[in-house]
Amino acid sequence: MAVALQTLTLFFQATTAGLLLSTSYGETLHSVGARVMYGATMLYVLAAVLAWKPGGSSPRPVLYSTGFLVLASAQVILGIAHQPAAHVPLGVLMFGLSVLDLGRSVTPMARSAGRPTGSWTGTRARS
Repeated sequence: MAVALQTLTLFFQATTAGLLLSTSYGETLHSVGARVMYGATMLYVLAAVLAWKPGGSSPRPVLYSTGFLVLASAQVILGIAHQPAAHVPLGVLMFGLSVLDLGRSVTPMARSAGRPTGSWTGTRARS
């Protein structure tokens, strides 16, 4: 859920970035969205740590979420410094990575929800 929220807030940021250039209220929305996105990223770190330590799951999501927090921190610094040449590409990168991470986190759930566990390649039906 935390990575889905993070991905959604990053998409909202992309939308408000366009509004920032074309409307008077775009700057306010983008600024509020930045705070929400940063909070969602911190929530992702917290959820990953809680799932890892007591739950005994893989530490990999902790590394991913920490990486996102570092990128979000850089994104905030670049935004405050009004450096769109670095801020915009970093935002695109963050959204792409977040979508990939969301896909990674949803895939195991789909497998455990009733999909066959066999390999997708190299299997043939026997007659």
